[in-house]
Amino acid sequence: MTATNRILIIVTNSDLFEKVGYRTGLWLSELVEFWDVAEEAGYKMDIASPSGGKIPLDPESLLITEIGDAIGLKGSLSRRYEDKAFMSLLDNTLKVSEVDPAGYDAIYMTGGHGVMFDFPKNASLAELTARFYESGKVVSAACHGPCGLLEVKLSDGTYLVESKEVTGFSWKEEKLANRDEAVPFNLEEELQKRGGRYSKAMMPFGSHVVEDGLLITAQNPKSTKNLSQAVVRKLKELKEMAPLPKEMFL
Repeated sequence: MTATNRILIIVTNSDLFEKVGYRTGLWLSELVEFWDVAEEAGYKMDIASPSGGKIPLDPESLLITEIGDAIGLKGSLSRRYEDKAFMSLLDNTLKVSEVDPAGYDAIYMTGGHGVMFDFPKNASLAELTARFYESGKVVSAACHGPCGLLEVKLSDGTYLVESKEVTGFSWKEEKLANRDEAVPFNLEEELQKRGGRYSKAMMPFGSHVVEDGLLITAQNPKSTKNLSQAVVRKLKELKEMAPLPKEMFL
């Protein structure tokens, strides 16, 4: 794999639960925290979505910025939310079906409940993710982001998550968030149905990141920063393992 120093971030286009009137969309901190870590490590990033175009934000994901503003604390999430140039990146995202994985070192799937409604249904995302993985590139996902792994099959017909250590938003967390009656499926259960060796933190909403080779997953929003650091470490390892270019020996 030739390093490009670019990472592709996948976000949802869905803004509404299908069975109830709850609004949903991208869980903003799962974009911001990953972006901060990867940018500091020297990576450039592009944002894509199943349909391309403008991205909705989960209103509950903005509560952290509102609380911080109310008590006079400006965290990274608040600063990014106020940054017009940064937020404008969500106005015209790339379309997943038009992305060439050759231009990136890794793919990262963000969460927010919206992904449950469009990630698993998008054949282009499943195909793109398989191409990343089989090209020796890092595949990562946080919280509900692993919904995008559910229909990914490799060239031998097996599911990508089969026999892999994996995590994602737990059913207990879904119940505590009062979304268990609203979501279309149980992510924890579905990952296991496809052969994934699912694990979770001892306590709900505790940080939990799982690495299995090129596959890196995180359980919930609190895990995003640790996942981001794990992705950067893995990319560094891959660069160090890469063979030297032939021209160096001429």
